[in-house]
Amino acid sequence: MNSNPFRVAGFLFSGISAGIKKDGRKDLGLIYSETPAHVAGLFTTNKVKAAPVLISMERVKGGFCQAILVNSGNANACTGPRGMKDGYRVSSLLSKELGIKSDHILLSSTGVIGIPLPTEKIAKRIPELVRGLSPDRWGDVVEAIMTTDTRPKMEWGSCRIRGEKVKLCGMAKGAGMIRPNLATMLSFLVTDAHIESLFLQKILKEVVDLTYNRITIDGETSTNDTVLILANGRANHPVLNRMDKEAQIFKSMLLEVCQTLAHHIVRDGEGVTKVIEISIQGAKNDEEAKKAAYGIAHSPLVKTAFFGEDANWGRILSALGHSDISLHQDRIDIFFDEIPIVKNGVGTGPKLEERASNVLKKKAFKLTVHLHQGRGNFSLLTTDLSLDYVKINASYRS
Repeated sequence: MNSNPFRVAGFLFSGISAGIKKDGRKDLGLIYSETPAHVAGLFTTNKVKAAPVLISMERVKGGFCQAILVNSGNANACTGPRGMKDGYRVSSLLSKELGIKSDHILLSSTGVIGIPLPTEKIAKRIPELVRGLSPDRWGDVVEAIMTTDTRPKMEWGSCRIRGEKVKLCGMAKGAGMIRPNLATMLSFLVTDAHIESLFLQKILKEVVDLTYNRITIDGETSTNDTVLILANGRANHPVLNRMDKEAQIFKSMLLEVCQTLAHHIVRDGEGVTKVIEISIQGAKNDEEAKKAAYGIAHSPLVKTAFFGEDANWGRILSALGHSDISLHQDRIDIFFDEIPIVKNGVGTGPKLEERASNVLKKKAFKLTVHLHQGRGNFSLLTTDLSLDYVKINASYRS
């Protein structure tokens, strides 16, 4: 995997196999900043949170971070007091090896829930992990965070802020349990921009709401979702701490990188054969448009119809009808791409339905619903629900 475009001044990376996964693939990764970096983070909204999430949520409040230790193959979730103890232990061991404060180390895990973290395996490999740190091993960390992912997910961008070149690199994992407010989705971003932590948190939240929080595969929300960004200030421009022209340039770059990563996640969803943009227009307000979009996106009947390439508009109307929004069924229009399949709540006939079914044969298409209730709009990305999705999740622990 070519890591050359993913060099960021002052950051080193390492990824190895610690034997957590049964198949010997890389499962332990480290992102390290040579100097303390400003940090911002967002985490799962699931009330059941994994130990590494709880630890990292507390440490992010300090505003600075120097390392992210991540493992795959074990979520360290629902493991009780032992899970917290194990998390503190591995971060303490890593802090001694790196010579940094333990509360400057953030933790992240993904994998099977309910199994104790194999701390002895991790402890034995921490020295090797640290020795392997290099500006050229970004790709090893990307591999180390993958679970049911079939391909690596990474993106980078650059811009100029007050005359200084600024670099941003991002990675993500996630193939199942993806829905808004993050879900078995990890994303780590590093930049040499100089941005104050509180302001960075504000920008990250706004960007995530427009990207990672607008994708859904199976409607499940994980115990381990984490998005972290580290900014070490090596670009040496004046600090960004308010929304001005220069900060907007950085935010636009971050938005573009996260949008690309979000699209990668959806395209690599478990068993996915179709990627669908659902656009709700003319709802009473934006919040109702959002409810309508997720009502459709989370309907197993709609998603299986997508998989079967069946333009079954009745299922879409049914999903809208129980999405708890204001609507008049005789005002609803539905389109697959540009093909009108429903007009004023009634099907447009077999010829147009056949054309719509041809749209569903594509790997990516757009479903537009106009409610004619007001000015509310919302769009998201989702997928079909296939036989392979069931097979993958039926055998996940085996």
